[in-house]
Amino acid sequence: MKKTINVLIVEDEPLIIENLIAAFDRLGESNAFLDFKIKPSTNCDDASKEIDKAINSKPFDLVLLDISIPPSSDGRLLCGEDLGIELKSYFPNIKIIVFTSHSNNYRLNSILKSLNPDGFLIKSDINFKKLLEALESVINNLPYYSKVILQLMRRYLANDFILDKIDRQLLYELSKGTKTKNLTGLIPLSLSAIESRKRNLKELFEVENGNDRQLILRAEQHGFI
Repeated sequence: MKKTINVLIVEDEPLIIENLIAAFDRLGESNAFLDFKIKPSTNCDDASKEIDKAINSKPFDLVLLDISIPPSSDGRLLCGEDLGIELKSYFPNIKIIVFTSHSNNYRLNSILKSLNPDGFLIKSDINFKKLLEALESVINNLPYYSKVILQLMRRYLANDFILDKIDRQLLYELSKGTKTKNLTGLIPLSLSAIESRKRNLKELFEVENGNDRQLILRAEQHGFI
């Protein structure tokens, strides 16, 4: 009897989606006991719709998640990291494979800590063969990290550099040019709390004496925007 695995792919590059689907097809051909049901999405809005459908029918077992995807139209989900956190809240047993082009160590370390993914792949660090190895490993309950991630874990695992959703939303709104005085209508914090967050972020990104623009530039350098 075949085991059905419901898969969500969240990736904004059609060619990469095709390659990921091809990898699942190859796995299905080599293992007659596995049947993959795949739902591709290219942005947070589409992925949210698929999540809503899955909540009321068949939950997702596995997600392949790009981090740099278009945000949701309501500003609730800013990137794949937010989507991954939401997926874990709805489907506690879901396996997450992060599939990203990010190479900044601070950003990657933050993703490791916020999502604790079962697989973590850097796009430039793997080929089709390694992709197959990663999928097969995670499906068999074994974690899989590409070479860059393993090096990062050895160097940065003790680092506490992590931003929560409100931090990321604050940076996102500032990058759009939203004035601090207008943020209280977009972020569930008082003006004094928002100012405190900004001070903490400037300290974290080592721009304590800088302005908001310098904060945004530093956040961009670290891959958070």
